[in-house]
Amino acid sequence: MEGAPVIVQPPGPDGGRRVTIRGEYVGIAYHLLDIVEFLRRAGLPEASTTVDDPELIEWRGPGPKAWTATG
Repeated sequence: MEGAPVIVQPPGPDGGRRVTIRGEYVGIAYHLLDIVEFLRRAGLPEASTTVDDPELIEWRGPGPKAWTATG
């Protein structure tokens, strides 16, 4: 696989993070449960440990604990 299939952009002004899966926009995540739901819908692993897996998710900007524009 070339790069992670899931890309999570840095938080926007409202704290939401734009998410793409396999190059397709899937929505805005406002917390980790949204990420888990996007993974489920795409048929990808949903376990909480996957949020730290760089082969699955590329966190651009701050990592999975940041949900505000300032991080």
